[in-house]
Amino acid sequence: MTEKKLKIAMFGHKRIPSREGGIEIVVEELATRMVTRGHEVVCYNRKGHHVSGSQYDMDFQDLYKGVKLKSVWTLEKKGLAAVTSSFFAAIKAAKSDADVVHIHAEGPAAMCWIPKMHKKRVIVTVHGLDWARAKWGGFATKYIKWGEKQAVKKADEIIVLSQGVQEYFKKEYGRKTVFIPNGVTKPDIIEAKEITNKFGLENNSYILFLGRIVPEKGIKYLIQAFRQVNTDKKLVIAGGISDTAAFSKELRDLASDDERIIFINFVQGKVLGELYSNAYIYCLPSDLEGMPLSLLEAMSYGNCCLTSDIPECAEVVEDKAVLFQKGNVDDLKKKIEYLCSHPETVNQYKSESSMFILEKYDWDSVVDKTLELYGSNL
Repeated sequence: MTEKKLKIAMFGHKRIPSREGGIEIVVEELATRMVTRGHEVVCYNRKGHHVSGSQYDMDFQDLYKGVKLKSVWTLEKKGLAAVTSSFFAAIKAAKSDADVVHIHAEGPAAMCWIPKMHKKRVIVTVHGLDWARAKWGGFATKYIKWGEKQAVKKADEIIVLSQGVQEYFKKEYGRKTVFIPNGVTKPDIIEAKEITNKFGLENNSYILFLGRIVPEKGIKYLIQAFRQVNTDKKLVIAGGISDTAAFSKELRDLASDDERIIFINFVQGKVLGELYSNAYIYCLPSDLEGMPLSLLEAMSYGNCCLTSDIPECAEVVEDKAVLFQKGNVDDLKKKIEYLCSHPETVNQYKSESSMFILEKYDWDSVVDKTLELYGSNL
C-alpha cells in the first residue's frame, strides 16, 4: 500500500451519506476509511432530491466523517441527472489539486477524458454493465455504452467487482482490469420492534426482498412464484424506486389480491436493521447485478439467502446459499416451498452465512487494494 498521502476526488454516485443505491454505500465506505488513513478525499454530490422522494432528503453538509462534500449542478430528469452532475463534477475534479480522480459507474465514466486532459490519474470502477439494465433504452443505453468505451480508452485503471465482468472486458476490448470486490461490515442484530409496530412483522415470519425497485432485480418473478406457495409467511418488498414508478405500480397491481405481500418504501436506519435481522429468508432474484451489496449485507446478518444463479450472485455465496435458475418462476416457487417446509435447512444456512461472508469480504482489504492501485506510478 502506498505511504504517500494522496488527494482523492470521487464522483459518479448520487450523494453521501446515503443508501440510494449500492454505489453510494461503496463510495462512503471507501472515502471515510481512506480519510482515517490520512488521505484527503473530496466527494462530488449531486444536487437535487433523494431518488426515492424528497421526504428522504437530508440537510446538506460540507464535511462527513472527514470527507469533504461538494455539490454540483444537476438537471433532475431521467437519464440526465447522471450526465449533468458527472460533467460538472469532472470539471471541478480536473481543476482541483487531486492526485487521483476515482469515477464510479459506466455512465459517469463518459467524462473521464476531462480529468485526463488535466493529467490526473483516473480510476474507474465498473459497478455493473449498466447499459444492460432494463430501465434504460435508446439514447441512455448508447450513452452508457459510450461511457464504458471511454473508460477502456482513457482510464489508467479499471476496477471490476466480479470475475464475469472482468472476462467481459478482456473478451470485448482486450482490456486488462483489476478485480476488487466490495466489502461488508459486521452488523448488530436487532430485535423486531418497529417492524412489528408498523407492519406486523415478527422474527422469522417473512421472506424479504430489499433493494431498488427496478425490473432487473427480478421482483416480478418473486411475486409470481410466492403467490403459488401455500405458506403463512409473508413476502416483504422493501426499497425505493429509481425512475421506475410505472414498474412499481405494475408490481403492486400484480400482488393486490394477496394480503401476504407487503410493500415497504425506502428504508434505512433501525427499520433496515430490523428487517435484515428478523427475516426467515432473504431473496434476491436478479437478472443482472454488478456485485450485490444487499446480498452481502443479508448474509452478514446471518440470513438464509435464496438467489438467482447468475455468476455475480453465485460467486458471492458459493455453497452458503440456495440458488434457483434465473428467470424460472417454477424453480423459484419450488425453492421457496422447500425452505418454508424445512426450517432445519434454513437454520443450517443461517448458522454459516455470517462468518463466511465477513471473512471473505472485508472493507479494510478493499481499501488496501484500492489505495495500492491509486499509488502505482504516482
